[in-house]
Amino acid sequence: MPVHDWTRVDAGIFHVLHVAWIPEIWKVLNGGLLPTGYYALPEQHAGKSIADVLTLHRSEPLNEWPPPLPPDTGGIAVADAPPRVRRRETVQESLLARKRTLAIRHISGNRLVAMLEILSPSNKDRGEHVEQFANKAVAALEAGVHLLLVDLLPPGPNDPQGIHAVIRQKLGLTDEPYELPSAEPLTLVAYAVGPKIEAFVEHIAVGAILPEMPLFLRPDRYINVPLEATYMAAFAPMPQFLRDVLEGQAA
Repeated sequence: MPVHDWTRVDAGIFHVLHVAWIPEIWKVLNGGLLPTGYYALPEQHAGKSIADVLTLHRSEPLNEWPPPLPPDTGGIAVADAPPRVRRRETVQESLLARKRTLAIRHISGNRLVAMLEILSPSNKDRGEHVEQFANKAVAALEAGVHLLLVDLLPPGPNDPQGIHAVIRQKLGLTDEPYELPSAEPLTLVAYAVGPKIEAFVEHIAVGAILPEMPLFLRPDRYINVPLEATYMAAFAPMPQFLRDVLEGQAA
């Protein structure tokens, strides 16, 4: 199912998809996609950040820096099969080398390793909201938490080159301006945190099929999240008159 043009409906309709999509991803992650010892929870608070899906690993609370990696008990090794995206960027000096605070978040005594966030219109409708979202994303990365962002909304005046361009500037990836492809304005980006911070970026257009995107469990291991299948499942109950509007078939 191609990605729909969500600018054809108001923000509340996208919210309907949003709240339906998260449980579909949650079910897939906990249904065998995550390796043994990892589990996902939806809509939990992580410090000052609120993520749609949190991926946690069972472990004892740790207070050492840098924190040890979770065990390499599953997932895809980057060295064997690099994520299939068209853009990859690296921070040469990781933010982790500059920030000397605890890098592990604890939820009920467990260790937070990754977050998945689907942007909503409210994240992008004002300059201050874009700034708040970008700051939260950077804070997660500074804390050593891997991050997968899904933004199916076109850039606007508050993020003219897309949300990754805003986060990229805050991370100090490069002094070079970011160029969002005009024909593919929607953004999918996975951030992997290790000695360096790497961004695996894919841009798509309205009408494209959603690719699988990596969700990192360690800087050298990830799983592929089936965005297309979960999107289709979330969209399936949409009322027919809204389907017609979104698919350009309304009179």
